[in-house]
Amino acid sequence: MKTQLELTAPLIQEEVIVHTPAKKVSAEPTPTLGQKLRPLLNSLQSFGYTLLGLGLMIGFWAWVSKITDNSLPGPVATWEVFKELVKDPFYDYGPNDKGIGLQLWSSLVRVFIGFGLGSLIAIPIGLLMGGNAFCRKVFYPIVQILRPVSPLAWFPIGLAVFANAGTATVFIIFITSLWPTLINTAFGVASIPDDHKHVAKAFGFSTWRYLTRILIPFSLPHIITGLRLSIGVAWLVIVAGEMLSGGMGIGFFVWDSWNALSLEKVISAILIIGFVGLFLDRLFTLIEKKVSYGK
Repeated sequence: MKTQLELTAPLIQEEVIVHTPAKKVSAEPTPTLGQKLRPLLNSLQSFGYTLLGLGLMIGFWAWVSKITDNSLPGPVATWEVFKELVKDPFYDYGPNDKGIGLQLWSSLVRVFIGFGLGSLIAIPIGLLMGGNAFCRKVFYPIVQILRPVSPLAWFPIGLAVFANAGTATVFIIFITSLWPTLINTAFGVASIPDDHKHVAKAFGFSTWRYLTRILIPFSLPHIITGLRLSIGVAWLVIVAGEMLSGGMGIGFFVWDSWNALSLEKVISAILIIGFVGLFLDRLFTLIEKKVSYGK
């Protein structure tokens, strides 16, 4: 007869073997110097391409200025005026004499108010259109009718409704910047795989749990893409809106500089508008990468 200890010994030995952590066969390979420097080299390469593009643009600009006998101010003349503009960008000498920094800030405030209001409307409607066939059939014709309308066509409507040029400018930013977000949100929701929906039904997800665990996480990259496109549209529209409304802003600054026959200031403002637009696009691109799968 085997004792109780002899019968349980193999089981104890097996249990010990199962729970013994496995030894590492080999350590992870040490990254080489080339692998360590690769991110830096990629950044330098990207920066080099940027400098090349800017160099080509400035060279073409100088060539056009030369063949037009300086009717279009060249890079050097514009640079001198630009330095004066940024030397004291926040001066305020009256309603029609403000620094470029104050003008730019006024435009950014209008842009983000109109863009924010548009996003608050576009995202919920996009969720409804993407997730519900009835809502999609109801709202889709409205979107296709209103989306192609020019921003300038909306300005008289905004002026008539709000009786204020500044508010009308915010209105045209709102009405024209919401469409990219709405369409991309609807596309993201409609693209949710059926497997995700079946899993939610199998586990008995509530509406709130389905929204927070499946619908919003899956469609969030599409929503951010729509927001990135919308902020670009908003920044594009602000210049035209402020040219019509006057008062204050980077668009008004461009128009006022043209009336003063200062093309150097006009070109300087165009460059500022371009670089701010580039910064906003990069900012939303960074957010888009952070919320995308596999990033």
